[in-house]
Amino acid sequence: MKKKFMLFLSSRKSWTIPYIVFSAVFVVIPLLLIVIYAFTDDNGHLTCYNFQKFFQHPEAINTFVYSIGVAILTTLICVLLGYPAAWILSNSKLNRSKTMIVLFILPMWVNILVRTLATVALFDFLRLPLGEGALLFGMVYNFIPFMIYPIYNTLQKMDRSYIEAAQDLGANPVQVFWKTVLPLSMPGVMSGIMMVFMPTISTFAIAELLTMNNIKLFGTTIQENINNSMWNYGAALSLIMLMLIAATSLFSTDDKSDEGGGLW
Repeated sequence: MKKKFMLFLSSRKSWTIPYIVFSAVFVVIPLLLIVIYAFTDDNGHLTCYNFQKFFQHPEAINTFVYSIGVAILTTLICVLLGYPAAWILSNSKLNRSKTMIVLFILPMWVNILVRTLATVALFDFLRLPLGEGALLFGMVYNFIPFMIYPIYNTLQKMDRSYIEAAQDLGANPVQVFWKTVLPLSMPGVMSGIMMVFMPTISTFAIAELLTMNNIKLFGTTIQENINNSMWNYGAALSLIMLMLIAATSLFSTDDKSDEGGGLW
């Protein structure tokens, strides 16, 4: 018995045990608790009242829709700003491109609350009002590195022979980009969209700090219910948000082409 146990510990299968334990404790069990709380009341009885309560409150629905709008707008701005930056870095012939990538990633090493407080201090220094503009600025500032790096990584690994073939066939630079480069870089774009959209739709600290708590996002609503010990309703709201994120992930996965992308 002891020999079998030692053989098992020495096998590669045993390496998965820490990950399985970690996933069970910090992923599976919390998700199960969210589902259980969402479909029960304070007395532990099964009910759908928590979801009914959400749909009966226009304020909660408006906050949910507004949060989706902010997340979509933030993601769109990150794409519009991040793609050119990734394109320039991937096509730079200087050896400083890797240094620039590190500079883009460097802010992620700082806690998001510290970065947001620095943004608040910047707006105060420039005497700019805090509100929706500050919220979008803070969102883009915090999450744009998550857009740049996946696109840059995809562009770096792109087979340049496709571009040369398009040029040999008479395509001008605009046609080369739209017909070759952009389709081949779509896996990186989709990864960046997911990495920006998911944390943006669930955040609450950025909105609270950059709007002086005047603008409420869906994450703020969830936090307030949890802090007020309304666990069941808060869990139902969390489950709704998780379902939206899961649907977005499935949609993104279905729309993705294979790893190499496609020319058309």
